[in-house]
Amino acid sequence: MQKGTIGVTTENIFPIIKQFLYSDREIFLREIVSNAVDATQKLKTLASKGDFKGEMGVSDRGIGMTAAEIDKYINQIAFSGANDFLEKYKNDANAIIGHFGLGFYSAFMVSKKVEIITKSYQEGSQAVKWSCDGSPEFELSDADKADRGTDIILYLDDDSKEYLQETTIQGLLKKYCRFLPVQIACGKKKEWKDGKEVETDQDNIMNNVEPLWTKTPSELKDEDYKSFYRELYPMQDEPLFWIHLNVDFPFHLTGILYFPKIKTNLDLQKNRIQLYCNQVFVTDSVEGIVPDFLTLLHGVIDSPDIPLNVSRSYLQSDSNVKKISGYITKKVADRLSSIFKNDRKEFEQKWDDVKLFINYGMLTEEDFYSKMEKVALFKDTDGKYFTFDEYKKLIETNQTDKNKNLIYLYATNREEQYGYIEAAKNKGYSVLLMDNQLDVPVIGMLEQKFGNSSRFQRVDSDSIDNLIAKEDNKAVDLPAGQLRMITKIFSSQMPKIDKADFHVDAQSLGESSLPVMVTCSEYMRRMKDMAAIQPGMSFYGDMPDMYTVILNKDHKLIKKVLEEAGAACDAKIKPEDEKLNSLKERQAELRKAREGKKDEDVPQAEKDEMTDINSKITEAENSISGIYAEYAAGNKIVHELIDLALLQNGMLKGEALAAFIRRSVDLI
Repeated sequence: MQKGTIGVTTENIFPIIKQFLYSDREIFLREIVSNAVDATQKLKTLASKGDFKGEMGVSDRGIGMTAAEIDKYINQIAFSGANDFLEKYKNDANAIIGHFGLGFYSAFMVSKKVEIITKSYQEGSQAVKWSCDGSPEFELSDADKADRGTDIILYLDDDSKEYLQETTIQGLLKKYCRFLPVQIACGKKKEWKDGKEVETDQDNIMNNVEPLWTKTPSELKDEDYKSFYRELYPMQDEPLFWIHLNVDFPFHLTGILYFPKIKTNLDLQKNRIQLYCNQVFVTDSVEGIVPDFLTLLHGVIDSPDIPLNVSRSYLQSDSNVKKISGYITKKVADRLSSIFKNDRKEFEQKWDDVKLFINYGMLTEEDFYSKMEKVALFKDTDGKYFTFDEYKKLIETNQTDKNKNLIYLYATNREEQYGYIEAAKNKGYSVLLMDNQLDVPVIGMLEQKFGNSSRFQRVDSDSIDNLIAKEDNKAVDLPAGQLRMITKIFSSQMPKIDKADFHVDAQSLGESSLPVMVTCSEYMRRMKDMAAIQPGMSFYGDMPDMYTVILNKDHKLIKKVLEEAGAACDAKIKPEDEKLNSLKERQAELRKAREGKKDEDVPQAEKDEMTDINSKITEAENSISGIYAEYAAGNKIVHELIDLALLQNGMLKGEALAAFIRRSVDLI
């Protein structure tokens, strides 16, 4: 029996392996199985070259090791400078394994003792047994083993007993080894017999040795790709289309990427690309390894140029990984462009399902925007599709305002904003449908890309004449008293809605336009929408919505309210106005007397009088507002018009909606 010390320059290697690899300890099975596959493939290579002439057997058992090979590959860990090593890699578990070929030693993450019983394929070889208890000391002795190959026996730690469960092991094999190129058996297949589950004589094979990405596209049909997708993602809808990757230079890469149907919930769709190295699973958390928008794709990428056992930080800085990332981005863009150019109709049919993905890519990757700007589409409220250039040509004649700005009108909900859309279309305008969760930031991006002379306006953010103003706004030709009366009447009856402020304004919109409209500022709405997806802007989300209630003074119902309100209120308002005018005259006199004086030079009597006058002016104005409010409270037409405007904006609910219905019946 030989005893010795494993060739490391520190006695701390095993505690470090246990401590810093603990969170990833399940990879021990991947490492051991991968080593077994390597050994099996080496034997096949030797046999193909005539260097091994023995019986391959039903189950490949690998090439085994001699005592000298044990000493070379197991007892000598290939690094020097222990102190530098420990300092550099003490916080980077995977880097320890990946840089120094310590895959086998990951077994000590779960074991208090590990044994290797092995026999080389070489003729006349003696079987040997290696044993180590997790310290640098080992024992190596002759052993009895009839067949070539290697057995690794783990004596599990007390806190690793879950790896004694067959279901646990099978789960890990499915996760890490489901596409390894050598069949992996774990137990026997089971079947139901006489009311209970019993084992059969058949091996339970855990992997598919010829996954689809290892084949050439010419030998595959659409159904093959769809079937493989169902194997990868059993609960997902059928993919829209796919890309088969196969490149040999300047790096090796194979794989299949699928475009799933994506409409909402970006984060729920991530972590679906599986990264492999020579058919060994590495990770399905590829953020930082591929551009963020590509993480919305599903599928597999496999590259021997991606180190198997290294940390994500290493992967993200690896030059090959960066090249692969750029290559995949280009292939995705080329595939989308190809569909657009070769089958525009198919591209349009699938646009709604891939729009979120493309928007995400254009927002986050400048190169992707430059590749997509000629094929990305707008969709209007009639369901027609246009490229950016096509749509610009469509609207540039009719939708340019007095300042030569090109106005892109859009709606976010065809049904809820139907009235505003129709008003725009009656003017001969086109309205885009921007109902995707990324459309708000996309609008901001496109305004920057299109230049200062282009602006997006939601179709319900103002009256249609103001959205695309062809000339300067005309002053509302109402006497000052009537303008005050109509705005106060409607202001007094606006409902108290949480986080909503209403400002009432009168405009001349024409007899055929609606009598009352509710609009919301484009700027404030965008800020609040952005706050919902950007935490740094959350303060906008806490601000109230600012609505403008536009009264169309040309409409006969508004004229009727003005006429009837004047008849009912003028007599009561007149003495209050006279009092108010008198107070304001005296207020003006006092202000004039103060001109050029410092505060300390103003007599206290004048200060007291000014305070008293200001108070009385407020009382008079409140009295006037009260007279109009009292009248408006009993005016069913005022309430009906307000509720109709709120209803059009989806703001009439609950008790208010019920009251509106009862009032409407009474009016009918």
